[in-house]
Amino acid sequence: MDAVRVALLREVLAGTEWPRAARRFAGALRASVVPARGGLLLVGTEEYEPWHLAAHLVDEAAWSGQPELAPTLVRHRVRAGRPAHLAVGLGRLEAAGRGATLLVVAPERPGAGLLQRVHDARRAGATVLSLDGGDPEVRGLAHEALTVAEGAEVDLDTVQHLVSAAAGENSLPGPRGRRLRDRLSTLADRLTSPPPARW
Repeated sequence: MDAVRVALLREVLAGTEWPRAARRFAGALRASVVPARGGLLLVGTEEYEPWHLAAHLVDEAAWSGQPELAPTLVRHRVRAGRPAHLAVGLGRLEAAGRGATLLVVAPERPGAGLLQRVHDARRAGATVLSLDGGDPEVRGLAHEALTVAEGAEVDLDTVQHLVSAAAGENSLPGPRGRRLRDRLSTLADRLTSPPPARW
C-alpha cells in the first residue's frame, strides 16, 4: 500500500518544480528559526487559519529532532477557556523582533491590521516568510516567499504538506533520520486521508 501512495504522490508532482521549491523554502525556514530568540510564529489571515500546518510542523519537529520547528500558532480570534497553545492572539506579533521568525500563510490579501503588524515585526528585526497566493504586498514583506498562484498544478494545502515534510528532512543516522521514501509515504498518507478534527 505504501508503494501505491508514493507512486500516486510522485505522479501528481512529476515534472513540477514544487518538491524543489518546497525544499528551498523549508531550508530558509529551518535556517531562520532561532529557538532562544523568539522561535517560529505562524499566522494566517482572518479567514484562513493554518492550524493544519501548525499540527504538521509540531509532528515534524518531534520526528526530526528539531524542536525549533514547532510553531506558536497566532490566532485572530482567541476564545475564552482555550488551552495555552491555542490562546495566542495577534498581540504576540507586537513582541516579535530580532531572532523571531514569522511565517505568514495567506491565500489572499490579509487585512490591513495584520499587514501592519507583519511590517512592524520585520522592522523590529523578525525574519518574515510567506506561503501565499501571490498578493504583491504580502510578497513585498517577506524575506522568503513561496507563491501558489491560481491555476498552479497543486493547491496551497498540498504545498503546506510539502513544506512541512521538507522542513523535517534531516541527515540524522538511525531511527531519527528518515529516508525520503518514508517521508513520501507519510506525506501521501496525509494527502489521501480525511482532515483531522479541527483544533
